[in-house]
Amino acid sequence: MEKAQLVFVPAPGMGHIVSAVEVAKVLLTRCHQLSVTVLILNHSSINSKVHSYIESQRASSSIVSTRLRFIDLPKDETELLSFFSFVNSQKSHVKEAVLKITQSDFVSSVDSPQLVGFVVDTLCASMIDVANEFGVPSYIFFSSGAAFLGFMLYVQKIYDEEKFDPTELKDSDAELQVLSLINPFPGRVMPSAMLSKDWFPSILDNIRRFREANGIIVNTFLELESYAIESLKMPPVYPVGPILDMGSDGRNTHKEIMRWLDDQPPSTVVFLCFGSKGTFSQNQVTEIACALEHSGHRFLWSLRRPAPPGLLASPSDYEDPQEVLPEGFLDRTTGIGKVIGWAPQVAVLGHPAVGGFVSHCGWNSILESIWFGVPIATWPLFAEQQFNAFEMVVELGLAVEIKMDYRNDSGVIVNCDEIERGIRCLMKHDGEKRRKVKEISEKSRRALMEGGSSYSYLGSLIKDVMDNLS
Repeated sequence: MEKAQLVFVPAPGMGHIVSAVEVAKVLLTRCHQLSVTVLILNHSSINSKVHSYIESQRASSSIVSTRLRFIDLPKDETELLSFFSFVNSQKSHVKEAVLKITQSDFVSSVDSPQLVGFVVDTLCASMIDVANEFGVPSYIFFSSGAAFLGFMLYVQKIYDEEKFDPTELKDSDAELQVLSLINPFPGRVMPSAMLSKDWFPSILDNIRRFREANGIIVNTFLELESYAIESLKMPPVYPVGPILDMGSDGRNTHKEIMRWLDDQPPSTVVFLCFGSKGTFSQNQVTEIACALEHSGHRFLWSLRRPAPPGLLASPSDYEDPQEVLPEGFLDRTTGIGKVIGWAPQVAVLGHPAVGGFVSHCGWNSILESIWFGVPIATWPLFAEQQFNAFEMVVELGLAVEIKMDYRNDSGVIVNCDEIERGIRCLMKHDGEKRRKVKEISEKSRRALMEGGSSYSYLGSLIKDVMDNLS
């Protein structure tokens, strides 16, 4: 019988919602006395793919689906420019929804589950206020790595104490001694999110709230980030990853792609994919095409059309990629390469033909590549991806670099030679990094098994949550 209920408040983006739902499923699978309600903030970034995903979860017949429900919050008529202002404006909707949940559950049964806490997204820390109003604990779900969590707390601390301005370090050789990193952190790879004068004050306000949480759930595992995890003291940290959405195997939804991979020898294909928002200019596309052709390696390239400037629209697929590729490229690479639109990334990384991954270094993509033992060449674009690239290349020695300090709004073009050099290094079959990635892949799987590090941390989290029952 369900005794306890958690309310999840993810940020309204596909990656954030999927990660939150996967965390909820892990908790529900492990603890049968728990139920979860996920509140969907109605932001303009919610698109048809997000709606389809939520509907698929509602229709799921999995063993936890009866204890997992979704509530769509009302859409405000006025759109606020700042994302954090939007989150603050949603507090009343969240409070109203939780009141309805707790009141209807109470009326329906004397044995209805008791509200025992909120799990709020990294970007929604201000929702701690609503948890406080209900007198229940709040937990942050941090969907990036532990080292980046430590970095954010460090930047907030030195800003408050020393008025440190990270924008002064852009393109600088100056270094920071960050407690969650073994190596000095160079200013030139300062995360893009920290360099915006418009965003930085709001990011700081959000980070300060982390210290008020009862705990921080991090999508990582001890064997990957032991130094960073051990550097984090307060509040308690629960590394329970890798938590991944394995989805379908792509056989039914992307038959042509999977059949093409079936025809390739093992570990020979380099896969290029830059996330749901990753796109490049035509000049940069030309350089990538040149590098792939010169490298001689087999490739699968997810190439997307940029969204129109000034709009919140997502990238789309080209009707005909020849319009942006060098003349004759597709003909010259027939048989060894395939250019596609949106890619079923998990299915592709899990295919035995794939031997390397040129990635934007989103944290979910990094965890997926580790899970399948596929080495990465780093090409970050925005958000915290420059930090992730630094961690993978320098701190952990698990990736090779194409351009660690690249920013998609810089106007810089990475030339053909740099890209080709990174691809050749990535695809070395006797490389030390390939061996290390295979080792950490095995450890990522053991971490989730009974007796593993993440299994144990998850048990501690569940105990702490269930201790809130009155």
